[in-house]
Amino acid sequence: MARRFTDAIGLLNDLLDRFEAGAASPIAHPDYVAFSSVVAADAFLKQIRKAESAGAVSIGWGRGAKRDQVAHVRLASAEILYPHLGRTPASRIAEDAAARLLAGVALHDSLKNSGSQIAEVWARGKTWHGFGSSDVDTLRHAFVLAQAILDNKHLDVDYKTFSRRTVGHSKILERIEGAVVRLLSGIMDFPPGARPREALRAIGLERFAPPLLIAGKIDLDGADLSGISPHYLGISPKEADCIRFREAPAYVLTIENFASFNRHIAEADPGRLGTTMYVGGYPSLATQQALRTIAGLVSEQTPIFHWSDIDPDGTWIFHTIERAVDRPIRPHLMSVEVAERLGQVPFKKSAPARCPPASGIAALAAYLAEDGAKTLEQEELDPVLPELH
Repeated sequence: MARRFTDAIGLLNDLLDRFEAGAASPIAHPDYVAFSSVVAADAFLKQIRKAESAGAVSIGWGRGAKRDQVAHVRLASAEILYPHLGRTPASRIAEDAAARLLAGVALHDSLKNSGSQIAEVWARGKTWHGFGSSDVDTLRHAFVLAQAILDNKHLDVDYKTFSRRTVGHSKILERIEGAVVRLLSGIMDFPPGARPREALRAIGLERFAPPLLIAGKIDLDGADLSGISPHYLGISPKEADCIRFREAPAYVLTIENFASFNRHIAEADPGRLGTTMYVGGYPSLATQQALRTIAGLVSEQTPIFHWSDIDPDGTWIFHTIERAVDRPIRPHLMSVEVAERLGQVPFKKSAPARCPPASGIAALAAYLAEDGAKTLEQEELDPVLPELH
């Protein structure tokens, strides 16, 4: 659709905007119907003729009865139009901003490449995920925070402390966590569908680690809990080494969903034949370490299972726990057969976890990568005991 203007300066700036966006010879048109008066139209023409005289634009005139009217205005020389309008080219602004963006910061090569790509976007007068060249100081914080994460300075530190220690502001990370995750997404392995805060939690950066909920015939160091038989215990993940099994569990089961966790221990295993743990969606790094500790407390013959949604995120959570405990685990109620029988084809398809062939979730991941694969939320299933043999 033709661009039409009653403001000459607005028209000239629009030509430069589109030039910076990649148009070689952009054209704009006067909006004669919208002029408030003949005087306004004459003033418009006077400014356009002045730009033409400078060599910045060329004018296309109408024909016949409209031969005295400007039909269109074409950009002739951006180099002339910039000073004519007193405007600095976006490429120069971007160049200056890009230099400030990375100045004095030792960065991973991938972050340097991201800085170059952002500069190219700014040079076209565009924004990078909502950040323009005027936001360079804020985006610089994102690069510094991303590099600090790559340097493992985020481990065992909460959100605000990490942000304050790294960039001097305790709330900056909360504001720009999306940009930090985007910068790191090509370097670190994040859950495919996770929101920025969930992604950062998965690599160990969180406000404070959520409690690990665990049900089974268990005690804590120095405390015999056999007399009170709690529904389940909530402990800090760092206290996982305090867990003691009163008797060897028949199985260990981790569950992604809180409702499914509660239903399993109440309906499928009220006698606590096994040990069941709630991992809270994407397991935080602290939770992963706790699972590794607890897995080390049971024999190699004790089967370990995980129950998640049958979807790409579920395969990512499964494989994350599999890597965390560093031993084979089995999917519980997560199979191609269950998906085909009870699932539905999702409206939006995403990539499942990249799993080696030996992974317990490899078959389901391969299925979910196919066109027409069905997904299923675990709440749709009634809990049952894992198949132990």
